[in-house]
This record gives sequence, C-alpha cells and structure tokens, in this order.
Amino acid sequence: MRKSAFWALLAVCVLATTLACQAGQRKYRIGGAAYGLSGEYMKLWATALERHPAVKQGLVEVTVFDGRYDASVQQSQFETMSSQGYDAILFVPIDIQAGAAAVATAHGAGIPVIGSNTRVNSDLLTAYIGSNDVVSGYMEAKAVIQKMGGKGNVVIIEGPIGQSAQIERREGNLKALAEHPDVKVLEMKTANWSRAEALALMENWLTAHPGQIQGVIGQNDEMALGAIQAIKAAGLNLKDFALAGIDGVSDAIQAVKNGEMDLSILQDAISQAQGALDIALGQLIPDYQPMSDCWKDYAEMKWEGGKLKVYDVPWTPITKENADAQWAKRQELTGR
Repeated sequence: MRKSAFWALLAVCVLATTLACQAGQRKYRIGGAAYGLSGEYMKLWATALERHPAVKQGLVEVTVFDGRYDASVQQSQFETMSSQGYDAILFVPIDIQAGAAAVATAHGAGIPVIGSNTRVNSDLLTAYIGSNDVVSGYMEAKAVIQKMGGKGNVVIIEGPIGQSAQIERREGNLKALAEHPDVKVLEMKTANWSRAEALALMENWLTAHPGQIQGVIGQNDEMALGAIQAIKAAGLNLKDFALAGIDGVSDAIQAVKNGEMDLSILQDAISQAQGALDIALGQLIPDYQPMSDCWKDYAEMKWEGGKLKVYDVPWTPITKENADAQWAKRQELTGR
C-alpha cells in the first residue's frame, strides 16, 4: 500500500472513531416543570438546575417551564415535552392530584419523571426528592407558640389549596397546635404563596380582630413577609407578634437577621433541583456518578445508585445565629 493511501485510510478511521465517541456522549434533553416562577424559591430552583455541572459540561440541555400555578398549563407542557421526545422530566406539581395525569402522559411516552419539591399522587413517578413538609409545618408552629409563651391567638396563612406542601404543612401546623390547647386559631386561609395576597389577607384580619392576634404562621416566607408588611402599615409593633415562615428566601433571611421574623426554615432549592437532575441522569446513563455537591452536603441522604424511590433533603432552621452564614451562601447563587 502506498504511504499516501495508508495515511488517508488512517485519517478516515480516526474520524469514524471520533464521531462514534461523540455519538455515544450525546446531549440529553431534560425538562424542568416548575409550578410557577414568580416567587423567589422556584427561581432559585431553576437557577440551581441550570448551574448543575452536567449542564455546564454540555452533557445536558435543560429547559425550565413556567407552570403559572395552573395544573392545566403543566399538563399541556407535559404533552409538549412528550411529543418532542424529552429524555426525562423534573416535576414540581401545583396540585397533588391533578399532577398524576401529567405523569401518566410522560410515562406513556416512555419518559422518566422525577418529582422535586412538591409531591404528586402517582405510582408512575420514577423517584422523588424533596423535604418533609409535615416536619417544617410542625417546626414553624412550635417556634411561634414558644415565642407566645404557649397561649394566645394565631392566624395561619396557607399555600395553594391542594398542593402537597399546603396539605402537609397544615398537618404539621395542627399537630403542634394540638399540643397547646391554650393557643386558638382565629383564621386560616390561603394566600397562594403570594406576598401581595398575604398582605391583603393580614390587613383584613388585623381589622377584624383588633389587638387579638399574637402569632402568625406563614406556610411560606413570602406570605409571612406579606403579613409583616401589613403589621408595619397598621402602625403596630412587630415585637408584639410571633412570626415564622418556610423556604429561607433572601428577604426572610434578612428579616430573621433584623429581628422582624422569629424563624425561617431553609428548604434547600439547590439540593432539590440538582439532586433531581442527578437522579434523572442515573436513569439514563449506566453507572452514572452524581455531580452535585448535595450528596456530600447531606451525608444522611444516600445516593444508592440513584435507584431509591424517595430522597429526603433535611431542613435547616434559620435563626439570628446563622443568618449571616446563610446570607453568604445565598449570594453565591443569586449574585446579590
């Protein structure tokens, strides 16, 4: 064989091998179906997902969908992702029951669905990673009750009725209240995770129950912050109220630091988002090793090959003592 022919043949073989390797390392397309992106928590979840090492390395292309707090919108988005052949879907449902139809749609298309943050009643879900909302509901209610000295009146601002976080946090709230018969619930109503809705709701309650409210249990931070705004606007002293919320959003960290909120409970958006993507990749890639730091940050949350049905991300109480440290971590994610 002439030298020129040999080198030409060798070049063709090298090119073929390179293309084969690239084909074996194709980019996976994964959808993030968030229930809504107007609040900070889900924005943090989306940002964390987009910063996953697998996304940065080009192994994954992530598209985050805004469900606009509407189960029918999420269903439509699942139909789109199923028809377009997404490799996996990370699901944060707005409704624990209605979300099951969306999971069934993806399952019918052979697409694994990993639940994250909020739950859905479906046996077709591949896995779930999130935090136990009954525990957080109990923790926040106990903090409010203790600040009140175990007696007085509270109001409870709930999340969207029918979402798992609302259902489970209410269960935790009521469990704590049942242990303290001298604490009475004056009002309990939804503000749909909205600061503005909670502000209006709290204004009405302050008018309807003048001087009678000692505690505010906000099932998320945004609503607790709305209650704080209403109390301030009414010219009342925040020190006369016990207030707690859940999620550890940026303004809540500052409110705890400033003594305006007694407790916020960090729900780790980074671990819930990036952990879900690791689990999805574990379904798609044989012998995949997780890339997120969440498995190191929480030693009690075992990877187990990404094959478990439920992964429990621990809660972290935010108090005056650790607010500065939590704020520094938040700045790394938000760039504030």
